Amino acid sequence: MKPHAEITEVWPRDGLIRVVGRIHGVPAVGTWQLVLTPRSHADRRLRYDADVKGDRFESELAVRDLAACGLAPVEEWDLHLTDGEVELRAGRHLDDVHGKKKIFVYPEQRLGELRVRPYYTIKDNLSLECRTGGSA
Repeated sequence: MKPHAEITEVWPRDGLIRVVGRIHGVPAVGTWQLVLTPRSHADRRLRYDADVKGDRFESELAVRDLAACGLAPVEEWDLHLTDGEVELRAGRHLDDVHGKKKIFVYPEQRLGELRVRPYYTIKDNLSLECRTGGSA
């Protein structure tokens, strides 16, 4: 298994999305950040400090930050953990559950017309789906 940020918990509530996990495959030393990258605008990244203890990390992001970006009516954001040199895709791979996209369904959070929902991709990586207005 290649190095990645193994997600163990996702907590979407109260205008925040908290992620907890373990750094897998590389030493968990130094300062780490959770990075969100919109698929359609890779240059417009959002960064959040990650609290790292041993190989365990925890970070949270504010839904209002996604609203402030003013991107497309439907936007998908990919989550990574980085120490500035290594960038690890966030996902859940070290369990026996495959096809999480159809199994794990997280609640949507709303901020005005913005709707945000964490989800697992077909490769069991963690991403966010953001929809604004009447986009279905």
